[in-house]
Amino acid sequence: MLVVQKFGGSSVADVEHIQRVAKRIYSYASRGDQVVAVVSAMGDTTDELIDLSQQITKKPSRREMDILMTAGERISMSLLAMAVTELGVKAKSFTGQQAGIFTNEEYGKAHIADVVPERISKTLAKGQVAIVAGFQGLHKGSRDVTTLGRGGSDTTAVALAAALKADVCEIYSDVDGVFTADPRICPKAHKIAAVEYDEMLEMAASGAKILALRCVEYARRFNVKVHVRSSFSDKEGTIIGKETKMDVEDLEAPLITGIAHDSSESKVTIVGVPDRPGVAARVFELMSSKDINVDMIVQNVSTQVQGYTDISFTLPSSQGNSAIEALSAVKDQVGFNRIELDDRVGKVSLIGVGMKTNSGVSSKFFAALRDADVNVEMISTSEIRISVITRANQLPAAVQALHTAFELDSEQEEAVVYGGTGR
Repeated sequence: MLVVQKFGGSSVADVEHIQRVAKRIYSYASRGDQVVAVVSAMGDTTDELIDLSQQITKKPSRREMDILMTAGERISMSLLAMAVTELGVKAKSFTGQQAGIFTNEEYGKAHIADVVPERISKTLAKGQVAIVAGFQGLHKGSRDVTTLGRGGSDTTAVALAAALKADVCEIYSDVDGVFTADPRICPKAHKIAAVEYDEMLEMAASGAKILALRCVEYARRFNVKVHVRSSFSDKEGTIIGKETKMDVEDLEAPLITGIAHDSSESKVTIVGVPDRPGVAARVFELMSSKDINVDMIVQNVSTQVQGYTDISFTLPSSQGNSAIEALSAVKDQVGFNRIELDDRVGKVSLIGVGMKTNSGVSSKFFAALRDADVNVEMISTSEIRISVITRANQLPAAVQALHTAFELDSEQEEAVVYGGTGR
């Protein structure tokens, strides 16, 4: 069996953790499996590197930041290769470019353009373990090192699994799998045995931190079987794949997979927008040109100016100030009255394929929020998701109320976050 394993920062946080991971890799290799391990930087190394750069300059070059940021994964890969070799199985470490990960030239959040894992295949053919630095690649044209953005090691692992035609891609973190809600705020959340790609995409997009969104998109595109599990236990985790739920009776029954939440969103409201064709297009073309990720959008008749509208939309909190600056620069052209930025909001989402055939889901959803005294500010839906924006300080109450209302509570607390991060 060929298996690609990814170990996050909490799994390789120190020497003891690295040695625990090495023993897991050894157990696979010693039984005859071919193993490729993708590693993140140790613990808080990435944040520490960012802090160091900020002590030098407040506006570092994006190219130099990518070179700096790849250092953490290189340390992890080398130490893990040493640890595996020490156990008696030879291992070799590879940077992203050595592993054949090629990207576009978008520093800080590059996208994978091609994967040519020749050196990895040769290493496996020799019966050796390949250890790969996650989160990084190489732009063929400039020959510059690039990074894939936060969660990029997940994407590296799935991309290698697809290119190598691996039997499974195991994503290790400090929780035992995908849970029905964030274990840190919902102790009665229970582990989900299997999740289909579409459900996992909605969960990742709605704030579930267990897997990066791009990783799930890549897995669905190339039909990579993903097994999410903990590096701190031997428990079976959660299988993510195509048609993972094979029980017909379960498929036909009303089914809610879980509750996701995101506390890292802000809301922008443009007050007094002229109500004429093309204005909304101008606003969101501007957001696109600034590479700002818009999530939920609502347009209402203005409460401030007659004959005008108000446009509200959500975006990552980290991009709030950029959006305000961009919109302020075109205020006279667009003709709006003013802009408001609210960074005290959050999003809670209900996800499940059973929503397609159950007309009672919406009423139960909003009744649960009402009973928990949670006010709804914006609403967005898809075939398998309902999302609402509420006050950030109401998110825990909203998550727990919905979890209970849809009978997702476990009879016993089984959600353990071994490393404290949920990744």
